[in-house]
Amino acid sequence: MNAVARHTRIDGAAPIFGALGDATRLRLVSRLVDDGPLSIVQLTEGAKITRQGVTKHLRVLSDAGVVRDRRRGRERIWELDGRRLEIARQFLDHASQRWDETLGRLRAFVEREAR
Repeated sequence: MNAVARHTRIDGAAPIFGALGDATRLRLVSRLVDDGPLSIVQLTEGAKITRQGVTKHLRVLSDAGVVRDRRRGRERIWELDGRRLEIARQFLDHASQRWDETLGRLRAFVEREAR
């Protein structure tokens, strides 16, 4: 992969990881993964945060493209946007593959030196 493509991939993934880097937002994403699309009322149930706080966290996730909302009557229903999460997954897969390759080279080097 060339440097431009690598920077593009990193630049595309950075806002996603930034949004997921907060424990409250990660819990909201987890709820949406487990329970599907939910309203603010449903997302606030059992949480130690106000509705206003949940809304602020959802806006950060929305700005990063991780979640989206739609109107259903007087409520807003929040759901995951799998396309953005796929970008993060691809980035992690690539990093993991590169890490495995690096560890393989290190292992080969150590084994050669141990002989």
